[in-house]
Amino acid sequence: MNKLVLAVLLASVSVPALADSDASAGQQKSAACAACHGAQGKAKVELYPNLAGQHAPYLAQALRAYKKGDRSGGQAEVMKAFVAGLSEQDIDDLAAFYGSQQP
Repeated sequence: MNKLVLAVLLASVSVPALADSDASAGQQKSAACAACHGAQGKAKVELYPNLAGQHAPYLAQALRAYKKGDRSGGQAEVMKAFVAGLSEQDIDDLAAFYGSQQP
């Protein structure tokens, strides 16, 4: 299946869940993320991607994929360890926070 089509389908499945997300709660949960991605989602080191302004459904899907082990390459093993303890609500809140930041 085309990767773009798959990404759109996965993002559309995540949208209803994000309706109950809380960006303020996501900011409070983002301390561990800030070490690599910056406090507002703007990484200071090129190795780490900027999260600020990314679409929240994409971020939530990416975090879930790391948690399930479905995402590989780059820092996948590090990310898998970071997201292992996140609940579904935590993921939605973090995605809402970073999605609400200016790129």
